Amino acid sequence: MLRILLLSVLAALALAEPKYLEDLALEERVIGGDVVKPNSWPWQISLQYMEGGSYSLYCGGSLIKPGWVMTAAHCVETSRNWRVVLGEHNITIHEGPEQYLNVSDVYIHPNWDSNSLSSGYDIALLRLSTDATLNSCVQLATLPPSGQVLPHNVTCYITGWGRTSNGGSSSDVLRQAPLPVVDYNTCSRSDWWGSYVKDNMICAGNSTQAGCHGDSGGPLNCLVSGQYVVHGVTSFGSGAGCSTYKKPTVFTRVSAYIDWINGIIG
Repeated sequence: MLRILLLSVLAALALAEPKYLEDLALEERVIGGDVVKPNSWPWQISLQYMEGGSYSLYCGGSLIKPGWVMTAAHCVETSRNWRVVLGEHNITIHEGPEQYLNVSDVYIHPNWDSNSLSSGYDIALLRLSTDATLNSCVQLATLPPSGQVLPHNVTCYITGWGRTSNGGSSSDVLRQAPLPVVDYNTCSRSDWWGSYVKDNMICAGNSTQAGCHGDSGGPLNCLVSGQYVVHGVTSFGSGAGCSTYKKPTVFTRVSAYIDWINGIIG
């Protein structure tokens, strides 16, 4: 998630078009950041798919009901043999708290358009084959009330697995990084994201802190009234690099989709 990237102004202008984080050519995912205390974000899930006889990490997500996970639409547009791992910390070993659940159904928002990244609606719900067992390591995410918009500079946390240094190896354990919210009026300025950002999105981060490849679908966790609330679903970043100046990470704003979520999961 954290990456220090030095780019010339011309290069940034030429390559700053938005890219879904899974589509970025860069290999980096979580660069820097802090290792979290195991299961301190107990709604964080690992979304994996079967490849070559084994499962590979693809995206993140949030457990929002015992039988439901919220993730990004662009993560699950391709039909695959998906599974969700809950209670995950170290993705290379079985530590005990993990629950491995198959995905029985995928619900992508009907207005999502894979050919128009900036249209928004990058959100999907996964129905699990069986309900998760809730315990100290696996808990439900709290979602915001419909329509709630966070003010500028509120600190939230992005969480995920990935590389810990530029060109380094992937992180085996879950990491976190603080991302300050950038309000819509700022993020939609022409020298920021401009018209690529809509009011159903949230911008968060800066030129040294950002989400990147591998973080898609995961939560943006924001402290509101003493409780962490999942206000965002990690969506896209700059094609010039995940931590490009004035191109903070863009998230689907969960509070804009509460009615749709409730309509699917009942």
